This record gives sequence, C-alpha cells and structure tokens, in this order.
Amino acid sequence: MRFRRSEPRRRARQYLCGLVSGLARKNGWTLAEQAGDVSPDGMQRLLRWADWDVDAVRDDMRDYVIEHLGDRQGVLIVDDTGFLKKGTRSAGVQRQYSGTAGWTENCQVGVFLAYRSSQGHALIDRQLYLPTSWTDDRDRCRSAGIPDEVAFATKVQMARQMLARALDAGVPVGWVTMDEAYGQSKSLRVWLEQRDVGYVVATRRNDDMITTTMGTARADELIAALPARAWCRLSAGAGAHGPREYWWARIPVRVCWKPGRGHWLLARRSITTGEIAYYVCYGPRRTRLVDLARVAGARWAIEECFQQAKNEAGLDEYQVRDWRAWYAHITLAMAAHAWLSVARSFAAKGEPAPATA
Repeated sequence: MRFRRSEPRRRARQYLCGLVSGLARKNGWTLAEQAGDVSPDGMQRLLRWADWDVDAVRDDMRDYVIEHLGDRQGVLIVDDTGFLKKGTRSAGVQRQYSGTAGWTENCQVGVFLAYRSSQGHALIDRQLYLPTSWTDDRDRCRSAGIPDEVAFATKVQMARQMLARALDAGVPVGWVTMDEAYGQSKSLRVWLEQRDVGYVVATRRNDDMITTTMGTARADELIAALPARAWCRLSAGAGAHGPREYWWARIPVRVCWKPGRGHWLLARRSITTGEIAYYVCYGPRRTRLVDLARVAGARWAIEECFQQAKNEAGLDEYQVRDWRAWYAHITLAMAAHAWLSVARSFAAKGEPAPATA
C-alpha cells in the first residue's frame, strides 16, 4: 500500500497538481498556496514525515512510463545532475563537480536513470550520491536523516543498482547508453554482458581495446587506422534545429564467446570540427552501424529530461535538507514530469493524455 492514510494521498495529489501547473516557482510556499493552505507546513510534512512509501511510488511511476512509452527497443540511459545549494546541512552536499554549473560548486548530486523509446522519454529512477565526507561521519548522516545502513556507493555502483531494478522489473529494453563517466567502467560493461543487455557507452580515447586477434590497442589508434570509406554520414536523432548528423565508423573488437553477439569500437566525428568521440558497444551480431549511432544519440534524451523536469516540474526547486524529503520531492517531480512526457506523446498522436490513479 503506497498511502496508508487519505491525508498524505490527498497532499501528494495536491503537490503533483502544483508541480504540473503554470506556477513560476514550485517550492513549498507556492505549492501550499496553490493548494489553498496558509503555510507550507502540510507540504513539508508530506515530504519529511508522512506515512507513505516513496520507493513504491517510484515503482508505480516507472510502470506508468513503461505502460505508455514502452518499446522492446527502448533505451535505458544513466547520467547525473547537480542541485546547487548553500550551506553544509543538506544531505550529501559538498563542493563537487556539477554538470548543471559546469564546474565545481557547493551542491548535491543525483544519479538518474531515464527511459527512451520511439514514443518519448522520462526519468524512472534516482539515487542521491553521498560523498565519503558524509558516509564517514555517521553523526552528520543522522542529523540529515540518513539511515545508518546507507554506506558509501560510487556513482557507477548506483547506476548498476538502478539498472538492476529496471531489468528485474521487466522493463522492455534493447540497449543501455551512458557517458564516459560511467561507460569507461569495465566492470559495469561486463555486468551488462552477463545480463545480455546491449550497450553503446562512451569511453576515453586512450582506452585499451582487446582486438579480434587478442592483442591490445588504444581506441584512437584503431580508429585512426580506418580507411576513409569506413565512415558514413548518419543522423544520431532529431535535434532542435534538425537531424544531429555526424560521421560514424566502427571496427569489431574482442572475440565474443556468446553466440550471435558482437563487440565493436564506435567512433563519432563532428562534421564541422572533426572532433572524435569513442564508444564501446555490445549487442546482436547483425546490429547495423545506423543502429549503434541511434543508440549513442539516445543519450541526449536524459539531458532533455533534466531540462524539462527542472523547467516544467520543479525538480530542482525543493527547500528541504534531509534524506527522506529529497527522495520524496524528487520522486513526485519525476512523476509530474512522466505525466507531462506521456501527455506530449499522446498529443503528438492527436490523443488525450491517459488518466492517472
């Protein structure tokens, strides 16, 4: 049971309605006023103490996304985003790199999992990253409501945990894609292969590749040796100003012992600057170059999710410090964004958005 009492359920519905409304700001005060309250106390109680199962609501939200956007060739995407903060009391806050700011800032960092298909895209899971400056200080953790059993986990470990939840829940997926921060993890790539999940993940130019002759070579050296005819101009998906076109090439790497599967090193070269990005790939042996380019391009969907969820659903506008409240707000904001994403998908087909419970 997600909500044991009617009052938290009513509050959650009001909170969601406020998040998808046209409010310029979507914090505790404005959401309370939208709901007709004279103070934000009720909304704060919903986030911090009210008796409802936050993770179960996350699972319901994921199931809603899959019901309306699911596709057997769906792509799971991992990335993180920062939430700029002042002070030192918010759970997980410290000076650390923030992709939001583009430099080191005082912030919290959330690791997220998104789902993308031909129908649309939405966030489906989240975890708050706790630096060792927090996990090594249990008194500090307790002051922010962080349970004693929560230990340090790297962002890659969090990515694996969220991917496992999605796969164990039966999310229809053909591929996984991630940027270099996650894609360069060989252990994560091996784990995906053990689950027989295809992937196209970014890696470093100096990453050592095992060749089909069982030798080793740097990624950039292998690509530099390719003839000009190996490159094809392909779209990585639609962008704001038309197709995102690049030059693409691939070369088989490693010997794949699993029947019907293959490994490739994929390269994407900018048409204007010539800059090259590198990807390690695993998937069905008959996978085409255009398919790998499509999956690599799908990673932009999570950036759009972050932008939409922050601009339209108040993902980053919370005014809470403790652990449980962060998860509660982020989950409800993700649910609001999921509804907006599904509504966009249905509107594109000329259909009304499906009702929610």
